Amino acid sequence: MLKAAGIQFCSEPGNVKSNVRRAVSMVNAAVEQGARLVVLPELWPYGYNLSPDQFAQLAETVEGNVMVTFRALAQKLEVVMVVPFAERANHRLYIAAAVIEQNGALIGVYRKSFLWGREKHIFTPGEREYPVFQTSVGKLGVLMCYDAEFPESSRLISLQQADLIVVPAVWSVQAERRWDIQLPARALDNTVFVMGVNAVGGNSCGKSKFVRPDGIVLTEAPRSKEAVLICEMDSAVTTEVRGSIPYLKDYDFTVIPGRNGEAGIHKENDEQLHEGKGHSRKRWE
Repeated sequence: MLKAAGIQFCSEPGNVKSNVRRAVSMVNAAVEQGARLVVLPELWPYGYNLSPDQFAQLAETVEGNVMVTFRALAQKLEVVMVVPFAERANHRLYIAAAVIEQNGALIGVYRKSFLWGREKHIFTPGEREYPVFQTSVGKLGVLMCYDAEFPESSRLISLQQADLIVVPAVWSVQAERRWDIQLPARALDNTVFVMGVNAVGGNSCGKSKFVRPDGIVLTEAPRSKEAVLICEMDSAVTTEVRGSIPYLKDYDFTVIPGRNGEAGIHKENDEQLHEGKGHSRKRWE
């Protein structure tokens, strides 16, 4: 049985010192309630709607103040943490998440691979590789916000026998319906626990949630205020669900979505757009 906490957080734009102080307080509150895994939302130290120059100024390396603070906190509280941050590396910026062991060791860093909208003008996408991080509380996969809207990424994680997929996000109010659909879908697709940890405020829809491997939402945070969302996850549930829904057992490893005909699909779409036809033309016309 794993008790985990999602920190639904409202960032003060650009005020890293204040955001870190408040996040530390919420992490402490989560551990006091018995959490052994704590996850924060995407880009929480800064807020989302900053300028490229602001992100360039605030981004840190893995040896920066945010990582130093939370590695020390993980060690002090003996808790595993997933801590997103804006990473500066190789003269580039990435939307990243550090996976920290309960002894403070940095297990690894995941970099968001699918960038949404204006993110493409600020950050560099990470490699389209989806590792599973072995921690003292289980095997964790990490997807950042838009990553989770592509079924293949979560499937690749699940095929590596992940116990849980965590999804730190800044998911908008306009896309709230997709948040409510995608997370249960990813859980059911792969018969795996999914933990979505969203921001709140600044046009984010909140509603952080834990989802069972059969797509049932176990618990959910409010839409409009901060929350420390606690949930217990039992690996026996995964075994039970996979016994009755054998998606992974019956999976055909020769199926590789997107490889065959990929160039043709993109070419057809580009031609239709050039001709002013958009994507609405039916294939059978």
